[in-house]
Amino acid sequence: MLDTPPPRDLESWVALLSGAEMPILRQTARRLDEARQHMDRVTGRDITDIVLQDPLLAIRVLAYIQSFNSKHLRSEITNIASAVMMLGVNPFFRKFEDPLTLETALGRKPQALLGVLQVILRTQRASRYAHDWAFARHDMNVEEVALAALLNDLAEVLLWCFAPERAIEIRSRLHAARTLRSASVQRAVLGFSLAELQLALCHAWRLPALLTTLMDNDSAHLPRVQNVKLATNLARHSIDGWTDPAIPDDFAAIQDLLNINRETLLSRLQLPPELLPGLASDPAGTE
Repeated sequence: MLDTPPPRDLESWVALLSGAEMPILRQTARRLDEARQHMDRVTGRDITDIVLQDPLLAIRVLAYIQSFNSKHLRSEITNIASAVMMLGVNPFFRKFEDPLTLETALGRKPQALLGVLQVILRTQRASRYAHDWAFARHDMNVEEVALAALLNDLAEVLLWCFAPERAIEIRSRLHAARTLRSASVQRAVLGFSLAELQLALCHAWRLPALLTTLMDNDSAHLPRVQNVKLATNLARHSIDGWTDPAIPDDFAAIQDLLNINRETLLSRLQLPPELLPGLASDPAGTE
């Protein structure tokens, strides 16, 4: 999507991305258009359900609501349902009318389009896991946790959108040397890690401190942050199948978080029966 070479430092990247128009999924744009045609029957919950399937629209809504009459907000808006309620149905559709879609923006870069769609699919999966586990933990605000998981890899999504050549280079280096750490490769290619970019964007968009904390690995001792991190990890490790060697460790950590055994976890994940024999071993035997 960039017509010029990508920026060279973190500050310039933040300036570029925080001021750019974020494209959204074509499917999201289609669902919004269908809802707009029946606006008299559309509820805030209907809109929220659409937004929570698309990390790019979700961040657009959050960034906008933080700047929208922010001096008069009595408390931070930390979920999409509250943001939609604050905006109202009609103003929401006016604000997000005729959006640019990913498929249009990257139509001439099929490899980039495929790359970003794969990452978004992973974030959607992570959000579903996080929502399910937060509900099981009786979290006071399940949607905050699910939203944090949906947005946790936003910087990677944006890299595929605005500098796909860099995203491809990072992916190629990691595939060529599986022992390399992602952050190290990202710093070698970009000069900074995507986690650093993500945090800087959160500050630039003035996102609520709660959401920033939920996406911050430095706060991993908190159960809600663990929920987000484990959902993100399992989605990343399982997106190409259930054979990644890291998955047993993921399972053990999730079992500890939810205080359940392996059989219950596999049931919650609704995995295909043919996968169960290889994943059913539970050395910890957590009950």
